[in-house]
Amino acid sequence: MSLIPYEMARPFLFGLDPENAHDLTITALANSQRTPLSCLYSNLRIKDSVKLAGLIFPNRVGLAAGLDKNAKCIDALNSIGFGFVEVGTVTPLAQKGNPKPRMFRLEKANALINRLGFNNDGLDAFIKNVKESNLYQQKINPSIHREERMLLGLNIGKNSITPIENATDDYITCLKGVYPYADYITLNISSPNTPNLRDLQTDNGLDNLLRIVSIQREELAQSHGYQTPIFVKIAPDLNKEQVKVIAIALQNHKMDGVIATNTTLSRDKVIGLPYSQEIGGLSGTPVLHMSNEIIRQFRQALGATFPIIGVGGILSPDDALSKIQAGADVVQIYTGLIYKGPELVTHTAQRLKDTNKS
Repeated sequence: MSLIPYEMARPFLFGLDPENAHDLTITALANSQRTPLSCLYSNLRIKDSVKLAGLIFPNRVGLAAGLDKNAKCIDALNSIGFGFVEVGTVTPLAQKGNPKPRMFRLEKANALINRLGFNNDGLDAFIKNVKESNLYQQKINPSIHREERMLLGLNIGKNSITPIENATDDYITCLKGVYPYADYITLNISSPNTPNLRDLQTDNGLDNLLRIVSIQREELAQSHGYQTPIFVKIAPDLNKEQVKVIAIALQNHKMDGVIATNTTLSRDKVIGLPYSQEIGGLSGTPVLHMSNEIIRQFRQALGATFPIIGVGGILSPDDALSKIQAGADVVQIYTGLIYKGPELVTHTAQRLKDTNKS
């Protein structure tokens, strides 16, 4: 159990501008990891292993991409007790993202709006940080038992200056770069903060991207001697026909799983709240039910065995359980970590383990 309860730190963090609080947290985690100070936030990892997409997840609670965009805090996040952590989104070239302010708290709704825009230090810096982590050293050390190691997902995207018709080039560049270092790779085609990115979820755009990615994956698997699973992260703002189209494309191109869902453009659940009309993706409690509905539709379209990672609106163990009941195999949190702190990880993992036993 961490030495400092999150209830003591949260008032200070919530007194800061949201992005400043985020940057301060990332800096503190990066500087304290691999030192005795990590005991301040460390938790025991709940053991509840599950096999998915050929991987063994130590437990069913992960961190969604977006918190650690540059892979600076992998070992600190490992200390918190996650079964898997996804870092990124990374793009081939460094980019500043959208103008500030670009993060907003909607505290009455346990929600956030962000329009960061894939701000990151670029692919080379990202890979360097991954390679320097103790977690990566454990991956390449055959003496580490597979079930004991947290899994690492690397989330990739396109630069904002890259025309959408050339987006595949950016994904292939990132895919080649991160392939040797990832337990799984996520294609982020659903952020609302990169112009036209969600066009890649349409029939022709998605089919073309996944076709080329699939070809490149086979080449990489042959050259490296193993196949790294590839997941696709999609939006919650989809109708039933769009879900069916995406499901067909995922299966046709033999993708290894889907992550449902990213943030939403909808404001139906936060009308009238301060900052509710800010442009960007809404996350947190307002996304829970719409995300769960998309999960249900994907489970129906993809069948019982296709891997689904459920994310969106988890602020309690019960929220996570609702995603499992909707059809997800494992879950990810992000906004919940900001509002509830690291203990949410342990409590949620334990709840899912207990439920799995009953």
